[in-house]
Order: sequence, then structure tokens, then C-alpha cells
Amino acid sequence: MKILFFPLYALLWLLSRLPMRVLYAISDLFFLPVFYLIRYRRKLVQRQLADSFPEKTDAERRQIEKRFYHFLCDLVVEYIKLISITPEEMKRRVQFPGLDKAAQMAEADGKSFCFFYLGHYCNWEWLASYALWAAPGWKSSQIYHPLKNRVIDRFILGLRTKFGGRCVPMKETLRHILTTRRNNEKEFMAFIADQSPKWEAMHHWTDFLHHPTSFFIGTEKIGKQVDAAIFYVQVTRPKRGYYVGTVIPVTQTPQEHPDYDITDRYAQLLEEQIRQCPELWLWTHNRWKRTRQEWENRKERTAKA
Repeated sequence: MKILFFPLYALLWLLSRLPMRVLYAISDLFFLPVFYLIRYRRKLVQRQLADSFPEKTDAERRQIEKRFYHFLCDLVVEYIKLISITPEEMKRRVQFPGLDKAAQMAEADGKSFCFFYLGHYCNWEWLASYALWAAPGWKSSQIYHPLKNRVIDRFILGLRTKFGGRCVPMKETLRHILTTRRNNEKEFMAFIADQSPKWEAMHHWTDFLHHPTSFFIGTEKIGKQVDAAIFYVQVTRPKRGYYVGTVIPVTQTPQEHPDYDITDRYAQLLEEQIRQCPELWLWTHNRWKRTRQEWENRKERTAKA
């Protein structure tokens, strides 16, 4: 794998040095074979769009599908650009209104943690650069799932941490937070929590895009344990290659909320955002591959065992 990786990395590095307008021209060229010939997961995307937007016509859903695959090609070239993009250019292309205010709100209440909910919406890899905007005295991190392939995992970690943020494996989240607290540090922590949990991580279901949907509850659960200030990052793409992540308060008092109320609020905010511009969400992820009925059947079988 290493033998193949290094020449591939060299090629990607050279591509990353191209101006964005050239990379987007490459994206435009690749869209045609990806959409019409390769047809990557198109049946899945079509089914999920039909189930999520029953009120739209076939023609409207077809347009969303085409725009999504065009954006997916843009994501690929933007990810390549991440290899060599400078902090100065990243700060020009990505903005985070409200991030300083989030720190001020947390400090006013004596809090050491700001938790930020995000989704696989717009370019979540570029959004990892939010460490560049972190308030003075605040560190930044993001929770992630380590990959089995160590070579690729190190490569991706290098890109995600190049602007100063830390990547914390999901299973080590609580340990990391306890260490941060013991060291009297203050930290921004980003949680991308919209993908499908595995069976053992399913605890709560809510309505999301016309589906009974299970969400990860770790952000809410840990947020209550450490009394974090919790926010949602509402991301827009004003034009190609530019993103704005507006920080919206969810709660300053997580311990006062009933169980799953914060998770439900996250699902609601994410759905509102997806409905505004549906092609910017990751429709190739099989979000509803595990159903509530299957989950209830598994629970029933376990209880009888």
C-alpha cells in the first residue's frame, strides 16, 4: 500500500497546486462520466431523495440529484486542494461568524467547553479549519472515526489537523475531555453526528426527512456531563469554493433539558438546512439502512435470549 501511496500523493500534490478555477473545470469534466456512466450509488440517492421529498415532482428530484453529483465532484477537487492550500487562502474562503461570541457566552457562564454540531453538509473537511478562527485561549478539536488503513488514516489526519486543530477518536472522547478539564484548558469541540449509528449505538429515534431516524446521542450526553455550551453550525455556500459557517446557540444549560431534547433540536436544525439546499448533503451515505422496526425486533430477540 505504501508503494502505491507515495506516487499517488505526489500526483495529488501537483494537482492541488492548480488554481481553483482549473480544478473546477476538471470537476465539470468528471461530472459527466460520474453521473451518466459510473452512476455511483445513483439508485440509493434516487430512493433517498424520493422518500425524503415526496412533495416534490420527479423532475425536481432529478435536478437535485444532478446538482448533488456536480457538488460531489467539486468536493473531490476541493479535498485535493486541501493538500497545499495555505491558511491565508483558507481564511479567505471559509468564514465562521459567531465563533468569537460563542467563546464569550461560554466564558461568561464559567464554561470550559463549546460543543459544535455539524453535518455532512457542504465541505465538512474544509470546515475543520475552524481552528484558525478559535478565540484566544481556546483550543480546537474534532471527533472522528479512525480508518482501518493506517496509511490513509495518517494522510487524512494530516489534512484535518494542518490548521492547528486536534482529531480525537470517538472512543477516546470522554478521556480527552477529562484530560482537558484536569489541565484547566478551554476547548472548542466539533461533532459531525448525522451518519447512521451501528445497532449497539442506537438509543433514540426521531423524525428526520420523513423517516424514523436514529442519531448519535454522545454529543448531548457528554455535553450534559461537562455542562458544555452547545451550538449548531449552519453552513451555506454563497458561491463555488466559499463557505460560511454561522454559529447558532442551541443551549447554555444542557443539564436542564430532558433526555434527547438537544439531539432532536440538532436533527431539526439539520433538516431545515438540508431543505434549503438539498444538493449539499451527502446523499450517497446509506442513511436509513437500519430501520426502527429492525432495531425493535433485535431488542425483542435480545430480551428473550
